[in-house]
Amino acid sequence: MFLTGLLSCFAMHFMILRNYEQRAVNVNTTNAQRQLRTVGNHLIRYNYLQDPSSEVVSAELNMISSMNNGRVMIIDETLRIVRDTYGISEGKTIISEEVVRCLKEGTGGQVSAYDPENNYIELTMPIVETASSEEGDILHQSVASAPQEIVRGVILASVSTDTIRNTIDLLSRRAITIELIVILVILLLSLIVSGRLVRPFEKITEGINEIAAGFSDEPLSATQYTETKHIVEAFNQLQRRMHAVDESRDEFVSNVSHELKTPITSMKVLADSLIAQEDVPAEVYRDFMEDIASEVEREDKIINDLLALVKMDKRAARLIVSSVDINQMTENVLKRLRPIARKADVELTLESQRSIVAEIDEIKIYNVIMNLVENAIKYNREHGWVRVTLDADHQYFTVEIADSGVGIPEDALDHVYERFYRVDKSRPREVGGTGLGLSIARSAILMHRGTIQIDSVFGEGPTVTIKLPLTYVTQDNK
Repeated sequence: MFLTGLLSCFAMHFMILRNYEQRAVNVNTTNAQRQLRTVGNHLIRYNYLQDPSSEVVSAELNMISSMNNGRVMIIDETLRIVRDTYGISEGKTIISEEVVRCLKEGTGGQVSAYDPENNYIELTMPIVETASSEEGDILHQSVASAPQEIVRGVILASVSTDTIRNTIDLLSRRAITIELIVILVILLLSLIVSGRLVRPFEKITEGINEIAAGFSDEPLSATQYTETKHIVEAFNQLQRRMHAVDESRDEFVSNVSHELKTPITSMKVLADSLIAQEDVPAEVYRDFMEDIASEVEREDKIINDLLALVKMDKRAARLIVSSVDINQMTENVLKRLRPIARKADVELTLESQRSIVAEIDEIKIYNVIMNLVENAIKYNREHGWVRVTLDADHQYFTVEIADSGVGIPEDALDHVYERFYRVDKSRPREVGGTGLGLSIARSAILMHRGTIQIDSVFGEGPTVTIKLPLTYVTQDNK
């Protein structure tokens, strides 16, 4: 605000003084030209160019020179200086481009020039005599007369602009005084207004510092301006997200502890049972050891899934991208899972709309499809079916996995990607699930800048749709 006011003052100062100077010069030039035109007429009337003894004309010339605080020279058509009000060049010959052009062009050669450095205006005014020329036709003895202008000489004058310069200096000093007062007022107003403008931001800063120090976790509120409102809304949204992350982290730690503790507890109970018994038959030992081995395998699966999630959560995680035949890769997944499907009496089919080749991390997407199809088999109805459909357009390819299972309740769809979340709290342990499969799959798909969508109504089979780009584009090249 201060700089804007300061620049405005300087601009007005310059424009006003420049406008006054131009107007004053124009007025002085017009007045001088009018005076010189009158003198030129008198020079012709008194035949001053041939007889410069006229005291009336000489006095008039001296008066004009004195009034304009300048110099007037009368030059005839031979470039001889007839009269010089300074009295130093009379009788001499002057060689001047302006004078020569004025003699040749007459009124068209009239020139006025302003020299702001030396403070004078230079003017050239032709001395014009109006005469009548007779053109007679000898045969018809008719005579016609027409007015004709003849340039007899030139008036070269200089008009001082000292008064203009003095007025400009006076106006400039007064303007500077006014400008200083205005600048001080603008500075004061700028300080007051800027203080009021910055106050909401200071309040926001204090609130953020209190939250950062742990003294408060209340949402910020500052709605005086649109800018502060947007900042507060963005910060509160970030704060809510951080709270959600904290809650998710606490819940995740609790779930991890529970999931890791359950197999250990089971193994401890089995081991204590064996220790408490004497002369236990080998068959019982074998049964107990098989149960312990099963719990160890489950513990190992949980740990491996957790390590996979940690690796995908790291910012430094990199994809090993290559061109992959999606049709062949999907067929390999189904070939590996068909024994499990036959055991569960589930029909497993693949429908491919076209040949698809895409740039993906083959291992990660292979595991994604494997996990989703395996879930569709495990959580299916008796004598059910699982159908995998491949399709593509010019940018993306899709993998659609539909099954005849019981479906997912609508209120659970928003939570299925959460770690250790289970729609059915008891069934996953029976089929060996950890509750991490969908979270791992979603992380791998997001790393490919793709999407995953689950459409389901409880009681009807769900449909999982994966959409991935055919060409992988890194974040740096996007």
